[in-house]
Amino acid sequence: MKFSKKLMVGLAACAFSVAAFAQQPIVIKFSHVVAADTPKGKAAEYFAKKADELTKGKVKVEVYANSTLYKDKEEMEALQLGAVQMLAPSLAKFGPLGVKEFEVFDLPYIFDNYDDLHKVTTGDVGKQLLAKLEPKGIRGLAYWDNGFKSFSANTPIKAPADLKGKKLRIQSSKVLEEQVRALGALPQVMAFSEVYQALQTGVVDGTENPISNLYTQKMHEVQKHLTITDHGYLGYAVIVNKKFWDGLPADVRKQLDDAMEQATRYANQIAKIENDNSLEAVKKSGKTAVYVPTKDERAAFKKALVPVHQKMEGRIGKEVIESVYKATGFNPAKL
Repeated sequence: MKFSKKLMVGLAACAFSVAAFAQQPIVIKFSHVVAADTPKGKAAEYFAKKADELTKGKVKVEVYANSTLYKDKEEMEALQLGAVQMLAPSLAKFGPLGVKEFEVFDLPYIFDNYDDLHKVTTGDVGKQLLAKLEPKGIRGLAYWDNGFKSFSANTPIKAPADLKGKKLRIQSSKVLEEQVRALGALPQVMAFSEVYQALQTGVVDGTENPISNLYTQKMHEVQKHLTITDHGYLGYAVIVNKKFWDGLPADVRKQLDDAMEQATRYANQIAKIENDNSLEAVKKSGKTAVYVPTKDERAAFKKALVPVHQKMEGRIGKEVIESVYKATGFNPAKL
């Protein structure tokens, strides 16, 4: 009888500990490499808030901004190993992972505006690309905008020839390397967190960024000239460790999907606003001269850079590039 009572007490204690454990929130570590006050940084915090609300506290999203947890080159491996559950890397990061089709987003002047871009990221082409990450142990959840990139340097940029011989920092992307070479410049692959110091010390002469990244990383303080070329798109794919995601309860996954949908709408709404505000802040700083190319000058940049599309067909896949052309209505033959 005493044994039975002890057993009952033990089982009750065990049940209590299991119940207590079950009440612990599911923690999602969300790592990214840009500042908290950028469009991506704000969207990550927004997602964390919505995840908490919609799951009623069952999920806690911990956001680690500005490379505080992992740097550019480390974060993808950390996700695949399960050391972190969620990332929002720039789309250029998937080429080195072996999914070269994503480098279609790096092609210069393949998108003229946000409307054309969203025909791809919210359509079938975007979904098909995300599906290609699954064999890598990665689940793609959404695309988040940052903005269109512009060139900066310490000398004026009014024509492609003005960048000839310049050392330009880029992300790790064969397409971006080819883009820089098409300008007669020298591509320098470098982690985002190292760019400010490299510009400050002259290790590189210039770079390309959406204006919100340029401003929040204070690169405008070490770049005398910025030209609004809007030559390339910088966006992100929000991704999760597939094994972790598939292991979540179905109801929690649905709630997180809803939170991500809301965060994506928010991210894409604020991206252009943030870049416009950052551009005004750069102008007001007086540290960087901002130049807007004429129609003919923009056409000259386009003429110099669009041939990169054809050069990259063997790497990205001609059919992928043409699927984007079809979705947007872009015709390189009309340049």
